[in-house]
Parts: sequence; C-alpha cells; structure tokens
Amino acid sequence: MKKTVSLAVSLAIAATCAVGVALPAHAADATGAATASSQSLQSAIDTSTLPPRLKALADKILAKLPADWQSRAKAAAAKYGIDDSQWSELRDSVINPDDYQCPSTGLKTWARSLLMGAEDPFAIFMLSIFDGFNLPTYDALIFGRESKSNKFGVNGEYTQELTSEMKNLKRFWDINSADIQLVPLHGADVFSSPERVARTLSVLYGGTPESQLDLAEMFIELVDMEPILKGGANPIFSFNAFAHSEKRNPGTGVSDRIVMGDGILQGMSAVGLGDVAPRAIEAHEFGHHVQYQDDLFVSDLTWAEATRRTELMADAFGTYYLTHARGEALNTKRLLDSEQSFYEVGDCGFDNPGHHGTPNQRLAASSWAASVANDAANQGHILPSLKFAGQFEAKLPDLVKPDAG
Repeated sequence: MKKTVSLAVSLAIAATCAVGVALPAHAADATGAATASSQSLQSAIDTSTLPPRLKALADKILAKLPADWQSRAKAAAAKYGIDDSQWSELRDSVINPDDYQCPSTGLKTWARSLLMGAEDPFAIFMLSIFDGFNLPTYDALIFGRESKSNKFGVNGEYTQELTSEMKNLKRFWDINSADIQLVPLHGADVFSSPERVARTLSVLYGGTPESQLDLAEMFIELVDMEPILKGGANPIFSFNAFAHSEKRNPGTGVSDRIVMGDGILQGMSAVGLGDVAPRAIEAHEFGHHVQYQDDLFVSDLTWAEATRRTELMADAFGTYYLTHARGEALNTKRLLDSEQSFYEVGDCGFDNPGHHGTPNQRLAASSWAASVANDAANQGHILPSLKFAGQFEAKLPDLVKPDAG
C-alpha cells in the first residue's frame, strides 16, 4: 500500500463541507498539490474567516513555521516516499472507468465516518493543511524500531499474531529478509508526547527537536481542539500500512521495514475481518519487499496501470503465502476472509497513478493466487518468487479485463 494519508485530507475536507461551512480563503489551493508554496504565507492561507480561538492558534503556528514550510513539507514527503498529492491534474489515464464495476466497500464506509460529526471541522481542515495527519506516519517510518516491547493494535491485541507471522514470512520467501523490521504505527502515543512531535517537525521543517518544542505544543493543542480526534487516538491518524525499502529510497537513513497502523487494523475489525485481515495486510506488504529485492517494479506499464499491477502482484504474493501448506495454510472460511480483506481496500482512482486496482480486481488476484497454491501437485513445494511473479504476469491481462455489463 502506498505510504499516503491523502484519505485523511479528503475526509477532513468532506467533514468540513458536510456541515455547510465555508472553507478559509485560498484553501482549495492549499489542499491540492501545494501550488502556493512559493507564495507568502498569508497569501497561501488566509485565517481571517476562522473562529477566533482557532485563528489565534493558526496564526501562532504560521508565525513559528519557516516561510517556505510548504515546500519543505513537500521535499520531506518526496524524500521519504510519503506523497499525499492526489495528482488530480492527471486525467488522461488509459483505464476507462466505465469498463469496470466499482462498488463501495464496508471499509470505505467505515473510514468516511471517522471525522463525521466534528464539532470544529475548521480545526480538522487546518490540521490537514499543516500536515498534522502525517506526523504519526513520519514518526513510525523515521524513528520507529523493531522491539520486543512493541505493541500492534490499540490494546496490543495483534502483537503475537503479527510478530509470529513476520518470522514465518521471512522463512517462506526466497529473499534476503533478515534485516526487514516490523514497526507499529500509533496515533495517540505521538500526540501525547511533545518530544516526539517536535522531532518529527524538525524533519519536516528544519531546526532541532528542542527548537520545535513550542510548535509541537501548538500542534497538540490543535489536535485537542476537536474532540472527534480523541487526542490522536482517532483511527484516521494511523489508517495505513506500508513497506519501506532502503534500496528504493536511498539517502533517507531508514532501514527496510513494514509499518502496521492501528487504524487499518481497527477498520478491518469493524467490518468483521479482524481475525484474518491483519495477516493478509502484513503478507501483502511483505510481498512488496519481494518485489523490491527481485526488481519486480520494472514494467512497460505507466501511471495507474503500473501501480495497479504492482499492488495486484503484492496481493497475489500475500495470498499465495496465506494459502500455502507451508505458509499460513488457511482453511476455506479464513481464506475467503483474507480475499475479502484485499477486496475491501480496492479503489476506483482510475485517473490516479496511485491506483491499487478495483475491489473486484483485487479479489480476482487473490483468488487466483489461492488456486495456484491449492492446485499444486506438490503441496510442500514453494514456488521461487520470480517464477510465481512470471505466472502472475501471464495472468494479469485476465485479472484486469473489463467486468462491467
């Protein structure tokens, strides 16, 4: 899954608009690709229409930020692979949305509810403008470390399951995976610690962690201003899971890792998939590490078709492992739940180069991979990753063929 919290920004704007209030002047520019980054702060963000308390806080934050804060945030996103641009200007995808069924899913419905009913939607909107929803992701990516004390899930309920599966995945696939770390992503832990917020702000906006402590306190105050954010415990702050490759993102000083967010685990549990989905997500992200090491990101496809191929292949790697007798060996019911997990995170962003495949396509890729494992004559044999990838490439045109009508 792409390292993005653009969903948080989208939901923030949706929540703001849902209660019938006007956005601050120039807000539309700031929510796109940050095109106003070269302008002065006050021309990029006009706080005059904000409620008094929020205006005072926003003005204090703006006064503390460097003049080029937007371009610095964009540079950090590019450096660490966290890019929340919707690439809305790219409308010329070769994928025709009219050719595909694209149903909504329970997970998307649940996610859309996370910010609805906000008492102060302007606070949510301003937090998104200041990249506040990204802070827990940066914290986990840059400062997170694998440790026996780590907990996965809000109450640590997935800790044993995910750490055990990580060991199994490393044994299963034929790549050098000894150094891949498994790291949790929490929200409330970050916003309860000014020091953690400050060190992340220093990465985004420069300065030392010590010099950013005042700004960190302001960000925490902004989060606390809106009750629905629950001091950072709202799942929207950790609604993510992703793989990071040092090879693919050189110069960051960040080692190979898989980051698992509480929010995505909560979401899967909310739609009845908490028993299997955590393992399915982790297996998918490990599939990306197989792709990294086998150079499987290389393709003649472009834009949305290229990322769709990448994500469907990771679904296939994940399901093959989950189904295989020497992997998780899921029974029929759990296998169906794992396939449903991939279906739930399908999207219809046909004009977005971050497109992951429609729900039906993701289900098809997962079902195909399960059949490869189940139909093998030798149930104890694990296909080499490159051979499995070759079989996937041959099957891909069938997996993505139009299904509407």
